[in-house]
Amino acid sequence: MIIKTVQFVKSAVKPSQYPEYDFPEIAFAGRSNVGKSSLINTLIQRKDMVKTSSKPGCTQLINFFMINEILSFVDLPGYGYAKVSKKIRAQWQPMVELYLSHRQNLLGLILLIDIRRDPQKEEFDMMDWLETHDIPYLVILTKSDKLSKTNQQKRLLSICTRLGREKNGVILFSTKTKQGRDTVLEEIENLMGIYNE
Repeated sequence: MIIKTVQFVKSAVKPSQYPEYDFPEIAFAGRSNVGKSSLINTLIQRKDMVKTSSKPGCTQLINFFMINEILSFVDLPGYGYAKVSKKIRAQWQPMVELYLSHRQNLLGLILLIDIRRDPQKEEFDMMDWLETHDIPYLVILTKSDKLSKTNQQKRLLSICTRLGREKNGVILFSTKTKQGRDTVLEEIENLMGIYNE
C-alpha cells in the first residue's frame, strides 16, 4: 500500500460527531505512551500530522484521518496512564467502547504493545472484546529499536506465548528504523481487499 494523500478530518468524543462517510476505518489502540501517534506518522510518512508528546495521555479525543481518499485511520485515546485524572480516564473508556461497538465503518484494529512490557489486563480485555465481536486485529510490538536483535526475538517469543499467538501473527515495529512499516501496510491492504470483495 502506497500512501499518497493524508488529511486530518476531525476529532470527536461521541457518535454524533463522527465523520459522515462510508469509508472503511482502521483504528489504533494501545496503552498511553506506547507510541501510537508516532506509529501512525511513520505509516503515513508525515512528521507531525498526528500530534506526539513525551507526556503520556495526550490523545484525549478520537482523531480521524483520511488516507488516499479511500480509507480512514482512527487514533483512539491511550489507556492505562495513572497520572491522568480519574475523571478523564472515566471518560475515555466509554468513548472508546462506544466507538468500537457502534462504528459500522470499522474494518479492523491495530493493537500496540511496548515490546519491553508484558501485556496486561487491558490488552487481554481488548483482544477478548474484538474476538467476541469478530473484528480483525493486528498486534504490533512498538519501540523494537530499544532492544538488541536477540532481545527483540526473546521478547517476541515471550509476548506471543502470553497472548497465545504465533510469531508471524505479531509485528515488530520501530518508528526510528521503520522496521515493520511495510508489513503493517501490507496487512492493512489485505484487510482492504477483503472489504472490497
